[in-house]
Amino acid sequence: MGLPYRSISAVSLGVGYLLSLGGLPQAPKTGLLFAFVALWSFQFMLYAAWAVVLYPKLFSPLLGLPEPTGNSFFNGQWAKITGKPTGIPMLEWVNSIPNDGVIRYLGLLNQERLIVTSPKALAEVLTTKSYDFQKPDSLRFSIGRILGMTGILFTEGDEHRAQRRSLLPAFAFRHIKDLYPVFWSKSRECVDAMTEAIISDAAKAAEGPGSRPASVIEVGTWASRATLDIIGVAGLGRDFGAIENPTNELNQTYQHLFRPSRQAEILGLLGLFIPGWFLDKLPVKRNGDVHAAARFIRATCADLIQEKKQKLARKELTDVDILSVALESGGFTDENLVDQMMTFLAAGHETTASSMTWAIYLLARHQYVQSRLRDEIRERLPPLGTDSTVSSLDIDHMPYLNAVVNEILRYFGPVPMTLRESAIDTSIQGHFVPKGTRIMITPWAINKSESMWGADALQFNPDRWIPKSEGDKRAASGGATSNYAFMTFLHGPRSCIGQAFAKAEFACLLASWVGRFEFELHNKEEADEAKILIKGGITARPAKGMYIKTTVVEGW
Repeated sequence: MGLPYRSISAVSLGVGYLLSLGGLPQAPKTGLLFAFVALWSFQFMLYAAWAVVLYPKLFSPLLGLPEPTGNSFFNGQWAKITGKPTGIPMLEWVNSIPNDGVIRYLGLLNQERLIVTSPKALAEVLTTKSYDFQKPDSLRFSIGRILGMTGILFTEGDEHRAQRRSLLPAFAFRHIKDLYPVFWSKSRECVDAMTEAIISDAAKAAEGPGSRPASVIEVGTWASRATLDIIGVAGLGRDFGAIENPTNELNQTYQHLFRPSRQAEILGLLGLFIPGWFLDKLPVKRNGDVHAAARFIRATCADLIQEKKQKLARKELTDVDILSVALESGGFTDENLVDQMMTFLAAGHETTASSMTWAIYLLARHQYVQSRLRDEIRERLPPLGTDSTVSSLDIDHMPYLNAVVNEILRYFGPVPMTLRESAIDTSIQGHFVPKGTRIMITPWAINKSESMWGADALQFNPDRWIPKSEGDKRAASGGATSNYAFMTFLHGPRSCIGQAFAKAEFACLLASWVGRFEFELHNKEEADEAKILIKGGITARPAKGMYIKTTVVEGW
């Protein structure tokens, strides 16, 4: 339920004007400004009492749905939601509250939220009724300025269908398979740069003779630089040089944007109550930073598009990157194509960088998995020291690598939660859902749902993706009871269009790192997953970075 600003303001202005003229019988004549403020405040207090107490506790059509206990009188489960990483309270509720596919909970000021928990409920929201449930304006405000407001991520209805249809050829497997050598080439470059940095740090530490070069690295920084370069070459046909130069302007821009900020948190909170267009005009530093960054990123994308268009006009466009394929489709204006590229540039590199960060953490915790994976990589892939390349067949036919990739994406999906809002009065699993209701899609909860994954849902276990016997078809889904149990890339018309691209890039990057390096936890706090402070934002990342002892393993 959003605050009806226009209605309250219109009534206050109209009645206040009449009072100022003395036009209401038995009502004192008063100044227009005083009357407006008094009437507006009075209506606001009435509405607040209705919205915060009366409606959610007595009159909501969602009353009676299963919900967690221990609500605060005014703020529902807000203390628990803000006290734990995004998606974790929902995971606890999904595994502990009996439900038929929908759980209701109350957030800040008792705002109602619905969590969809079952395959059938998820299918309704994401597939059969997908356009009944749209991204809310607050989400558009918070990340649309960075990812492009008219890109495929934020369009709805027929416009979204048309954009997706035009972009699908760029993400078809017949095209993605041609990008594996690009992924591998950039992965090799990153590994070489990391090796050089580790050897240099080891030399400065004056380690004893015969010891293997080792150093503590911040995994997320290296992952971001690598994935930015990969999306640059494979997505836009431009090498940004972030691996070679960490002070690269584009890399620094994204590092600054994705860094936790108190102002960003406050603006996100205000977005629950105040229209995004108004918040966007506030003269605060965060808005200035976002506007400047968006202008720079937009200008970078526009320049790349003009270069490609000139090649296309000269019939010299033979590149295999996503931008070239999208441009040749002819389905986009220059302005819209800029927004598409902003979406792929930001979302594409940040999500895979997050996955790499959690991958190295999990492998450092599970040394047996790491060793087994390294053995497969060194047995099946060419040494990095040569001018080697790989094909889609090489990577896709490595069972344990793909099992580890799938399990990492299940266990620590890069996006823990996303939002939908009912655009019309509709229903989920037969439960009436009024227009404006917020729907929480929580991969971090669904991906570990015990009802869909079994008793070991909370365990990191790549073997769940390995067939137990010939003809074992359940391994293809990790043993889950439904394909909706794996929500990392969502499902339906709004599923991640870059899923094949992301998984291929992730597999190549992970194989190169694990083949060359051995990873160990740097301190005991990292051994306890529950103690890692996770920051929110577009993706889930360790708030204090992920520092891992990294050793160069010779012979590959």
